[in-house]
Amino acid sequence: QVQLVESGGGLVQAGGSLRLSCAASGNIFSINTMGWYRQAPGKQREWVATITSGGTINYAESVKGRFTISRDNAKNTEYLQMNSLKPEDTAVYYCNIVQLGRNYWGQGTQVTVSS
Repeated sequence: QVQLVESGGGLVQAGGSLRLSCAASGNIFSINTMGWYRQAPGKQREWVATITSGGTINYAESVKGRFTISRDNAKNTEYLQMNSLKPEDTAVYYCNIVQLGRNYWGQGTQVTVSS
């Protein structure tokens, strides 16, 4: 079993920054993909960014150039540095890990950006 615990959400003004963390525990394999997704009120969950255990990174166009995903494999932890935040970035942010074809999700952390 795998557990994911996010932290770092909060309220910030437009143009500000936040850093999210996600600590994974349990049966973590060395080969996996970690990622961040978000869900705004009344909308479907959308992909934000992913990073593989080998370091390959991809971003959604809406966050490219503003958000940076990273990971510490020794700590089984991933991060999302969010800069130049916009009100449309307001959502619950979920971390995700995919390994051996199975998806695992964190409980989510709220990010609210005021205008």
